[in-house]
Amino acid sequence: MRFAFKTAPQHTTWADMLAVWQAADDIEVFESGWTFDHFYPIFSDSTGPCLEGWTTLIALAQATRRLRLGTLVTGIHYRHPAVLANMASTLDIISGGRLELGIGAGWNEQESGAYGIELGTPRQRSDRFEEACEVLVGLLSQETTTFKGEYYHLVDARNEPKGVQRPHPPICIGGSGERRTLRTAARFAQHWNFVGGTPEEFARKREVLHAHCHDIGRDPGEILLSSHVMFDGDPSAAAAAAAALGDAGADLGIVHIRPPHTPAVLEPLAAALSELG
Repeated sequence: MRFAFKTAPQHTTWADMLAVWQAADDIEVFESGWTFDHFYPIFSDSTGPCLEGWTTLIALAQATRRLRLGTLVTGIHYRHPAVLANMASTLDIISGGRLELGIGAGWNEQESGAYGIELGTPRQRSDRFEEACEVLVGLLSQETTTFKGEYYHLVDARNEPKGVQRPHPPICIGGSGERRTLRTAARFAQHWNFVGGTPEEFARKREVLHAHCHDIGRDPGEILLSSHVMFDGDPSAAAAAAAALGDAGADLGIVHIRPPHTPAVLEPLAAALSELG
């Protein structure tokens, strides 16, 4: 099993996040680092501070040399996928080919409503997300893209220069909806992220994803499987939770380090994770 970390940019400071990422860049146990893409803090005091995810990710790419990096995940309704494709290609170049493009259908009603960004019904979100994935893949990998859907219309659209990674940066789809999200992941993802839960829940979603892959003739082994692992300060507990998810089939454990962010937690955490071998 491999390991990563996540620092959601909420209830924290840029200096604290930066210190964690720069320290983690020197700890080989952590292969990647992740932020999130929200404008309000989630599952906490929504009136608190929240740094914008893509802006921080670009700065973190410049401040590190080794870590792969991405958002878990970008709500597709926040940015037109053509705009997002340009952002992704540019960040892949800036980072030297280290971007993981994390995307999802979107869910946060509070911030979407406050900003007047249409979220839509669950079905509309899923329909829009499938269209957006097609647009992204086209713009990230083809010279021109023409697409006519219900939500997006492109005519001979270009996105130059392309990113370093070919045919495009790995697409990480987050979410666990069995009928739509996991089917979309089977079609487009190189990486699926389970938001979190028990190993049994993870195993069930994994089997649903694999069934969708078989239905469309795709090898499930082409998709990396990851899960969040919550970290509340006890490295041994986080390692045990990661090990249980690994036994259930997870390839990558993404340890969610909650604020206050400090690099002091990294070495003990890395030592505990390293013992899993």
